[in-house]
Amino acid sequence: MTSPSANWNYPTSVRFGAGRIKELGKVTANAGMKRPLLVTDPGLAKLPMVAQALDICREAGLEPGLFSDVKPNPVGSNIEAGVAAYRAGNHDGVIAFGGGSGLDAGKVIAFMSGQKRPIWDFEDVGDWWTRADPDGIAPIIAVPTTAGTGSEVGRAGVVTNEATHTKKVIFHPKMMPATVICDPELTVGMPRYFTVGTGMDALAHCLEAYSSTFYHPMGDGIAVEGMRLVFENLRKAVETPGDLVARGNMMSAAAMGAVAFQKGLGAIHSLSHPVGALYDTHHGMTNAVFMPYVLVVNRKAIEAKITRLAGYLGIAGGFDGFLDAVLKLRADLDVPHTLAGLNVGGEKRDLIAEMAIVDPTAGGNPIELTLDGAKEIFDRAMEGRL
Repeated sequence: MTSPSANWNYPTSVRFGAGRIKELGKVTANAGMKRPLLVTDPGLAKLPMVAQALDICREAGLEPGLFSDVKPNPVGSNIEAGVAAYRAGNHDGVIAFGGGSGLDAGKVIAFMSGQKRPIWDFEDVGDWWTRADPDGIAPIIAVPTTAGTGSEVGRAGVVTNEATHTKKVIFHPKMMPATVICDPELTVGMPRYFTVGTGMDALAHCLEAYSSTFYHPMGDGIAVEGMRLVFENLRKAVETPGDLVARGNMMSAAAMGAVAFQKGLGAIHSLSHPVGALYDTHHGMTNAVFMPYVLVVNRKAIEAKITRLAGYLGIAGGFDGFLDAVLKLRADLDVPHTLAGLNVGGEKRDLIAEMAIVDPTAGGNPIELTLDGAKEIFDRAMEGRL
């Protein structure tokens, strides 16, 4: 047996706990910013938490700006507009604030603020990230307001290319935020649908990272514990929105999922990305729909690992018991059993399959994701056939 060889990283500094949003001004100033641009989505921009964040910055002597022209699935034109606002306001850093859209858009705006090449030149392909001018990347503070994406501890952002309707992963090591503030109080007002969707996104990140065949034992351990937190806390966070312990545990699970998926993702994500790009579905909810069907198709490659996972989680029945637990969790949280529940039809099946097999996340699937394999998973998810 060949001795394993791999490279891996741990994420950034995290300030975790209820009420820690009050430290935003201090950590922003410590990152060298005087005129930060707070990037979020238009819905959050209208809420008191954003006004509070801006006031906290002003109390620290900063002069913050606000940019919120960000779609739920950020597109290239959102980034261009954000960079224009950044330059026009003479800003010197970014506070990425919100769910996956605000976090990803904020990070990519900071990255692109000093670049001269088009955004698509920096897709996460090979060593394309080396094309960037590292001195042109602005510092970033990340403040998640959901518990799913984990983008706050990641070095990439997902942006849809409007010309091709494909989601692209833009990557650079310096896109890692300098500091993260994880305050579970910020997630309390999240609507039920988004609490469910983001929570299932965290589960998908952990599950796919754990299932990937790439070697990253620390990633495996983080993923397993992240899944325990989801199974034990997501229902509580949904049923009792003010439960800060459950909310906090879900924020931890989200960050853990993003750390773990340095190891790899898989077919859940590679199919969700084109579906989201073509139908504008919620990413986490789309992952939740695909999850059991991908588990079944991958079974021959992951059964032993899932059996071990079930044992750690206290789930009886090995692989079948774990699959049943996923199905029950989805049912309890009103996740649609089929893609039809997300208003996705079958008319773009072949295109989705073609896009899925070239998605960057496909390479981490425990079995090779072929065109026929992608079509099979899509068909199962359309029909509800396990």
